[in-house]
Amino acid sequence: MKITLNLPDDLMKEAMSITDIKTKTGVIIVALKELIRKDKVAKLKNYKGTVNLEMDIDILRNRDARSR
Repeated sequence: MKITLNLPDDLMKEAMSITDIKTKTGVIIVALKELIRKDKVAKLKNYKGTVNLEMDIDILRNRDARSR
């Protein structure tokens, strides 16, 4: 998608310097991906303490764990 943006030059230069990305498009793509990643992580944190991960695979598969 082609789009025209008015971005502060100092902000773009700093972002390019920090990331060592040579193009403005590259910096914007990385920034958008990072924004999406952070949102997904924040949403996952809402599940903290709500999922029981202490599962016995043998019980889940209806196996007798003592028969081994």
